Amino acid sequence: MRKYAPLWLYFVGLGLFLIALLLPTSLNLVQIILMVLTTFVAGYHVAWEGIEETIECTKQRHRVTLNIHVLMFAAALGAMVIGSFTEAALLILIFAGAHFLEEYAENKSRKEITSLLKMAPVEARRFNAQGEIEVVGVSQLEIGDRLQILNGAQVPTDGTISQGIASIDESSINGESIPREKQVGDPVFGSTINGNSTFEMTVTKTSDETVFAKIITMVEAAQASPTKTATMIQKFEPIYVNIVIALLPVVLLAGPYLLHWSWTTSFYRMIVFLVSASPCALAASAVPATLSGISNLARNGVLFKGGAFLSNLAQLKAIAFDKTGTLTQGTPAVTDHYFSDTVDQLALTQVIVAMEQQSNHPLAEAIVTGFSEVTELPTLTSENEVGRGLTAHFEGHTYVIGKPGRFTDVAPEFLSRFETLGKQGKTVVFVAVDDQVVGLIAMMDLPKESAKEAIAYFNRHQVETVMITGDAQHTGEAVAQTLSIKRAITNVLPEQKVDVIQQMRQTAQPIAMVGDGVNDAPALATADVGIAMGSGTDVAIDVADVVLVENDLSRLTYAHRLSNKMNRIVIENIVIAMSIVALLIVLNVLQITDIAWGVAVHEGSTLVVILNGLRLLLVRRK
Repeated sequence: MRKYAPLWLYFVGLGLFLIALLLPTSLNLVQIILMVLTTFVAGYHVAWEGIEETIECTKQRHRVTLNIHVLMFAAALGAMVIGSFTEAALLILIFAGAHFLEEYAENKSRKEITSLLKMAPVEARRFNAQGEIEVVGVSQLEIGDRLQILNGAQVPTDGTISQGIASIDESSINGESIPREKQVGDPVFGSTINGNSTFEMTVTKTSDETVFAKIITMVEAAQASPTKTATMIQKFEPIYVNIVIALLPVVLLAGPYLLHWSWTTSFYRMIVFLVSASPCALAASAVPATLSGISNLARNGVLFKGGAFLSNLAQLKAIAFDKTGTLTQGTPAVTDHYFSDTVDQLALTQVIVAMEQQSNHPLAEAIVTGFSEVTELPTLTSENEVGRGLTAHFEGHTYVIGKPGRFTDVAPEFLSRFETLGKQGKTVVFVAVDDQVVGLIAMMDLPKESAKEAIAYFNRHQVETVMITGDAQHTGEAVAQTLSIKRAITNVLPEQKVDVIQQMRQTAQPIAMVGDGVNDAPALATADVGIAMGSGTDVAIDVADVVLVENDLSRLTYAHRLSNKMNRIVIENIVIAMSIVALLIVLNVLQITDIAWGVAVHEGSTLVVILNGLRLLLVRRK
């Protein structure tokens, strides 16, 4: 109940305050009562949280550690002592309102891993001692158990293939869009998806030791680590409060002994000092600007889960990108094709498309799409041999589409082209007629246009660009070169992604990670700013600090520009707030101002910094 009651009380207090302002001056006593009620009702949360935090921090640090909440409520009480009830209520309303807004924004940054846990396998088909299959829970599996994995089923745990072959979608582990083809002895990973074959495997790891389980553990650990920004804010608050509290007796005693004031005047000036030093404007320096920036970005398809992440974005020293689905389209496309002059190219492509239409392999879909202009397809039946390719018999000839390694007698012209295309990071398949290679088709997961623009932007702003991918070295480096990425780190598994991010943080902070898959989740949570693509998995979105709704990296560059502007506005606001505090303190010493003017100027500065922050709502994306 405590979670919601303070907010209700705040609005009750706000209502009492508005009623008091509308009352005629003849009902002065009623106004005073309403203002006092406003101060205590709306300030309940401020006072209670201040007391709780003071007690907790005092126990932890073994010394009295006050906070801004206590100082604000003390300032309000001081204002009431000298009869400034309206000013006391206004101080509390402004500070408490800003505090509730800040709490709301921070709550958005809470990360959940519920979706990640739901993706973990729960059952397995295990062979018992009699060779019969029994369905058991994944937690019951032991190292050495023999399992059967049906077509389309989820691999329950890590192990090795003991019988059969398979084409496995490992995107949940390595982010690669093209399935990996596996044979006897090859490793398989829990949570990955089997293709259209059935195989047997031997368990090598229990469910709590799998790569997928490590992903969950690393996400939880990363979420439990406080950010550098949060730590700095926690350290600053008691320092500010302690300085103000320590100066109160100095102000009180300086009046009679240094400035020759009466004790009554000195006490009055001490209260004015307490009101003047109250951090209303300081508290409002960042919250309105941050919320305005977050609202602006949300309108432009960039969702932040907290203001700290938006602030960190402007200070980035490095940004790491996952490749598949982040920098690239996420699906392969035909980029090159070459056929021998000895064949009828139209007739051959018609046969190729007819064969590929019968396969559900991602490369088959790419080929069918790549030759979409080919019509009048022949009627034939193709056989899909996992790990080898497609075979079809048509009009007395045998057609084969497969990996280059399947063919032994290949003309130099095809080998040369294969080597060149391979260095460009492209996947190549050969086309053979009656065991003679007569053509090749090259495919690649092509970079997004928005990725090129985003990389160029960050390079111009001296932010180191890094690509982290599970792809082979030549594929990763080819993509990095195309996009002008400064550094490519290839052949990376999920746990290694986290290691890379941690190593980067040792030399440059803050850093960001951009990704879209389950395999990116630990790295997203480890980075100072985790950025997920909107079409990515729920897990990546849940653990990320930022979500690009429309998968457009140009929106990330806009967010970076807005973050810079927001930080400049926050600095302006802090300067304005502290300058007004300093001015009021000087005027208080000179006895030029009184409590009414002090509150008016102080709250005026609060209004200025709030309006300055709201300017971010007017910024437009080019």
